[in-house]
Amino acid sequence: MSRDFVCPRLSPFAFAFSRNISYPFPVAIEHDEQKSGPASRGRRDFLKRGLAGGISAVLGLVPVGAGLIVFLDPLRRRLAANGAVRVTSLEALPDDGIPRKFSVLSARVDAWTKAAQSPIGAVYLRRTTGNKIEAFNVACPHAGCFVDFLPERGLFLCPCHNSTFTVAGRVEDRASPAPRGLDALEVELRQGDEIWVKFQNFQAGRAERVPIT
Repeated sequence: MSRDFVCPRLSPFAFAFSRNISYPFPVAIEHDEQKSGPASRGRRDFLKRGLAGGISAVLGLVPVGAGLIVFLDPLRRRLAANGAVRVTSLEALPDDGIPRKFSVLSARVDAWTKAAQSPIGAVYLRRTTGNKIEAFNVACPHAGCFVDFLPERGLFLCPCHNSTFTVAGRVEDRASPAPRGLDALEVELRQGDEIWVKFQNFQAGRAERVPIT
């Protein structure tokens, strides 16, 4: 009398291989899907859901980390000199009344480091007879673009929206979209020949001057 022979836990590869072999006696093949049952499939589903949840949590931390970087760096950064900044000397600014652009450098301090003499903006300086000096922020009050001075026309021109300003900083053309003239800055002469400017940025697009803190 023939008996069934049980081959325990054959792998799928062995099962596929065995299908092409003729046995002289009946063979009952057990494999994982038949033996595992609903409990094993439930554990696998649980692991899959746990893995998917872990990946979602990690991806969710990316914007949070970016937000922390923004909070801890730019918002905590400030100017080391809360006041006037030395821009140039009288020797570099002829008394011909023509505005000239100068970069404004100052130390920046954040929660961890201090960077000396980093650019924080730019100004136009204009010196007339008697060492009278005027200073203007280079940013156009309309949208914040940097204005250019055109010596051949004797005026400032914003390259973004064509606002024009006189050498005194006033709006030159009433059709200009700029809501106000160039922002004048406090300037003083120290030690006889050092030009110091109290640099400040202002909100664009407003008729009144609102400092950006």
